[in-house]
Order: sequence, then C-alpha cells, then structure tokens
Amino acid sequence: MKQSTLLKVAAESIARNKMRTLLTMLGIVIGVAAVIVMVAIGNGARIQIESSIKKMGTNVIMIMPTSTTKAAASLGAATYNKLTVADAMKIKREATLVSAVSPVVVTETQVIGGQGNWKTRINGVSTDFFKIRDWSTSSGEIFTDADVRSGRKVALLGATVARRLFSNGDPVGAHIQIGRVPFTVVGVLQAKGGGGGAGDEDDVVVMPYTTAQIRLKGDVDIGHMFASAFSAGQMPAAQQEIAGILREAHKLKPQEEDDFFLRNQIEITRAITSTTRTMSALLAAIASISLVVGGIGIMNIMLVSVTERTHEIGIRRAIGARGRDVLNQFLVESITMSVMGGLVGLVAGYVGAALLRRLTGWPVAMPLSAVLIAVGFSGAVGVFFGLYPARKAAALRPIDALRYE
Repeated sequence: MKQSTLLKVAAESIARNKMRTLLTMLGIVIGVAAVIVMVAIGNGARIQIESSIKKMGTNVIMIMPTSTTKAAASLGAATYNKLTVADAMKIKREATLVSAVSPVVVTETQVIGGQGNWKTRINGVSTDFFKIRDWSTSSGEIFTDADVRSGRKVALLGATVARRLFSNGDPVGAHIQIGRVPFTVVGVLQAKGGGGGAGDEDDVVVMPYTTAQIRLKGDVDIGHMFASAFSAGQMPAAQQEIAGILREAHKLKPQEEDDFFLRNQIEITRAITSTTRTMSALLAAIASISLVVGGIGIMNIMLVSVTERTHEIGIRRAIGARGRDVLNQFLVESITMSVMGGLVGLVAGYVGAALLRRLTGWPVAMPLSAVLIAVGFSGAVGVFFGLYPARKAAALRPIDALRYE
C-alpha cells in the first residue's frame, strides 16, 4: 500500500471518531505540555543563576570563614571566624597571582533619608571591591583610599535603596542616617538586578570597611573577603597561593585543617549548573509519566478499534491486502494521533510557560533540543504503544475476520 494511501486511510479513520481521537490525544497533549513547561522553568532558572554569577565580577574568588560544631551539630558558616583585615592586607602584599582583594564587613540596619526609611544590607569594603565586582556608579563617585584610611562617613547607595529613599531625584550629596550615624551619599551604584538565590544585588549600602567597623559594628571582625585573579586560567593557582598565605598568617600546622574555605566563580557556576540541570531532568522525567499514560490510552483505543473494524480488516485481506499493509495502517494511525497530540502539547506548553512567567515573574527559557525531544518522544510513544494493536490486527485470519459480527 502506498504511503499516501496509508495516510489518507489513517486520516479518514481518525476523522470518523473525533471525540474518541481527542480523548486519546489528551494524554499526549498534557504530557508534552508538562515536559515543555518543566524544562522551560528549569532552563530559565539555570540561565538566571549563571547571569547572576557573572554579575559577581571578574575572576572572583570568595574567601569565607569555616563553621564550627557543638555537640556534633554544625553552627553554620562564619561561626569560627578568624578572618581579619590584616589577612586581606597580607594577601594584597604577598600574592603574585591576585590583582585585587577586599575585606567585607557585613551588617544589616535601618537607613533613614529622603522620603522615608528602609532596612537594608550594609557592606563595608575597600576600593578594590569595585574592581573585583566590576561595579561602577550611575551617578556620583566611588569613595577613595583616603576615605577608607580616615574612616570617613560616606556611602554609596544600591539602585534599590536609592529608589526607595530618593524616588524624586539624585541623592548624591544628600545626608542619610544609617543606624544612629549620619552619612553623606557620594554616589549611586549601577543596577545589577536580582541575584538569584542571593536576593536583590541592588538592595545594599556600601561604605569604607573602616567606617563600618568603627561606626556600626564596633568590632574588627570581617564577614568574608573578595579577591580577583589576573585571569580565569590562574584562578586555581591563585586559590592555592591565597590558602598558603592564610595558613601562614593563622599559624596553622601541617596536620591542622584550614579555618577558611575558598570558592571561585567557575566552581560556583559548575555546582549550580549541575544542580539545576539535575532538577530540570527530574522535573521532565516526572512530567514524562503523562506521556506514558497517554501512550497506554492510545493502545487501549487502538485495541478497541481493531475489535470494531475486524470485519473491515477481513474484507481488506480478502481482496489482497497483506498482513504488513494492515499493520502499517494501524501503526500510522497511532503515530499520527501521537504526533498531532505532541504538536498541540507543544503549543500548549509554550502558552503555559509564557502565562507562568507573566503571573509569577519566574524566568523561563525553552531550548530547541527540548522541543525536538518532546515531540520526537511523543511519536515514539505512538510507535511503541501502537505496535501491539497493529500486530494483533495484522495477525487476524481473513476467514475469521469476515465471520466476525
């Protein structure tokens, strides 16, 4: 039987039972749509996180204090903090592969000024921080090394804080109160946008670390440090160099563990990308169950169709149709329904992903490979679950089929 004839007969059979066809396709439609939406969410999250990590800066290395334990329970990061400004200065003096390093003093407090007040994160840093993070100002200027040495009460506002406190104009030169201390705004930082799991990057006030230590925290602790290697290829070697300098500074013996840990952008990107890909694959696998259920529905309907059309099969065999022709006829019908369901599901998935992004603000992104896999898998479901009914139809003896009532 010619391919065109097969397709024509399959189309006529499908059109003859519209409601049954729609119900049969429904499982495939739901399955493909679910896969599309889940993959779009997972891929969108991965792209957003990668973008957020790139916003961290250039060849960034994070230096964090280790955690300590009590009664075999971890008390969390920074509970065993031995990082000091002296450590940062030692790295800056002695490291040959590090282009910049900045201590970071972290606290959170209320900021008052302009049209109201806003609770935000305070970062006390050195001028190297802006080189490492590749962060410039949209208005005003970054504070200077002289400001850091003198502990001057100056601050840079993140875009979110500037918008919350000074929605009607440029805050440069204005006076604000951070905690109970008056500060002068010297600049507004360029907007970086959301920071994935880290929140809003722009919801921050940045000041000299000396000012944060003396005026706000009242101690010499630093939360962590940022450093930058001269090139991406030198990041592993730069980490080893920093580790050696810190071990020497902390007078650690060879058998003693580090009281700090280092992470670089590449490691963070790889870890998060691997996690999001695993989650995307898991979500897609769960959604694929709907495709299997849809395939079982196709097999059931095709078995019913074989029973209903037994007499028709007998007539076809009697006038010369081969078993292979009958098998191909039913297989084409099954594949056609699956592929049609896959295409409708593809459209539904795209609409669903767009609607989800509009309603929730979640990022979504659909790679072409996922589209091809989803539609291809729906066609494979049609072949797999349509093969048994098709073989059953092809195996009918013509005389028995003609006698069937």
